[in-house]
Amino acid sequence: MHDRYARQILFYGIGRQGQRILEEKTAVLVGCGALGCTSANLLVRSGIKCLKIVDRDFIEESNLQRQSLFDEEDINKNLPKAVAAQKKLQKVNSQIQIEAIVVDLNPSNIETILENANIVIDGTDNFETRFLINDYCVKEGIPWIYGACIGSMGLTMNIIPLKTPCLRCVLDTMPPFGTTETCDTAGIIAPIASMIASIQTAEALKILTDNYDDLRKGLLKVDLWRNDIKTLHVEGIKEKSDCVTCKQHYYEFLSKDKYSMTTSLCGRNAIQILHPNGSKLDLITLATRLEKVGEVSVNNFLLRLKIDTYELTVFSDGRSIITGTNDPSVAKGLYAKYVGM
Repeated sequence: MHDRYARQILFYGIGRQGQRILEEKTAVLVGCGALGCTSANLLVRSGIKCLKIVDRDFIEESNLQRQSLFDEEDINKNLPKAVAAQKKLQKVNSQIQIEAIVVDLNPSNIETILENANIVIDGTDNFETRFLINDYCVKEGIPWIYGACIGSMGLTMNIIPLKTPCLRCVLDTMPPFGTTETCDTAGIIAPIASMIASIQTAEALKILTDNYDDLRKGLLKVDLWRNDIKTLHVEGIKEKSDCVTCKQHYYEFLSKDKYSMTTSLCGRNAIQILHPNGSKLDLITLATRLEKVGEVSVNNFLLRLKIDTYELTVFSDGRSIITGTNDPSVAKGLYAKYVGM
């Protein structure tokens, strides 16, 4: 047993047997923002066998206030979040497998990405992806941990298929677009993200070491600024509801037709576009073609084109994030004009 885990082994809830179990487990973290950075850091230090970090985004200066794995050099290198996180964390623990997956999690790839996962941790910023995770995990019997934070308030809930309510039991439909606050409209303080992510990770360690009796029940709601901590008891909802997911076994978000090819990104005045064919792009060749129309920078992970008031960030899987508009039609037009459909 490694000396690096000695203090964790001394803890009664894990011990030597628990540590051995951890070293055989794979966790998938979806989203490497404020929540994901803290969760990834703690999971890697715990000594699990493998951590997959799934994130579709790149690092911006405004991220540095709360996303603890990134620094200014990562921005200068135009690194995607998953790649920057993997590079940092592999230096923390070179003995475990850390995989950076720079994609948008969607019905076409979720089975491959979540294959062999023992747990899924939510670090996302949108309900479409959360409902997708919920559908897949309930269908496949994989535990997952919901998490969200905004301002000084955070939420988290354990979802154990067949044992607890799922996300659709508690929240039947997605909130209408534009009706919920985002970090860009309400702001956020870093401590609430660290707190919720720490709770998520503690619950993940319980699940991974088979300490199910010690799991927190219900939906935890914390307002760190107002010193208000509540547990919303939702355990009975599963029996009372006719949940479309865990009662009717209808997994609508796993349908490719249900998933949006365009997504507005968390109040950032940006639209993500998925390439309809999921084709691989030669970013260097594309950069050569686009140099005549605007300011271009490129590396092995992404290409950036600045033109007029817009910025296009294009990934090798054909996915693009267009900053400077919230209008999907404008974003599609720019994508078709400069990248091609």
